[in-house]
Order: sequence, then structure tokens, then C-alpha cells
Amino acid sequence: MLSVYAATKNFPKEELYGLTSQLRRAAASVPANLAEGCGRDSEAELKRFLDIAHGSAAELDYHLLLARESSYLGALQHEQIAAELSEIKRMLGAFSRRRRLTAES
Repeated sequence: MLSVYAATKNFPKEELYGLTSQLRRAAASVPANLAEGCGRDSEAELKRFLDIAHGSAAELDYHLLLARESSYLGALQHEQIAAELSEIKRMLGAFSRRRRLTAES
């Protein structure tokens, strides 16, 4: 989510190794784990990395809320990024369900 990188550019310098780093790490972790899971040879590995991607998305959700509550993100900026994250979480859930249905067939 490049929007997280753009939003954190203006965070206070003292947050560089704190909240800024956590937000960016979690934002990069979601697609990275999905890619790694898809590159594995087994359904079990795909499921494991998909679960990790879900966890990273939940972590990102929390860190976005913390940034908003700390006044590092404005309400509109938070709303836009949270909406983007919500869509990503919806797609992850749909992918998980489809993968499960395919495995059961």
C-alpha cells in the first residue's frame, strides 16, 4: 500500500523507528506474504502465508488507528487508507474462501 508510505512521510522524526516503521512494515508484509505463499509448492504453505497476510492487515488496521488517534493522520487521510485496507482484507477473505472450496472439491 503505497498510500501508507506517502502518509508516513510527514510523521514526526521521533516516530521513524516507531510507528512509521511499524506502519510501513505491516503495509509491505500483506502483499509480500501473499506473494510468498503463492510461490510455495503446497496448499498448506499457501494457507499459512495467507493467514500471516491476514494478521499483517489486522496489525496495519490497528497502527492506522493509533496514527489517527495520535493526530499523525487526518480524519480524511485515515478514512481513505482504511477503506483501501478494508478492500484488501475483503479480497484476502474471498481468496481464502475460494482456495478452501477448491481444495475441498
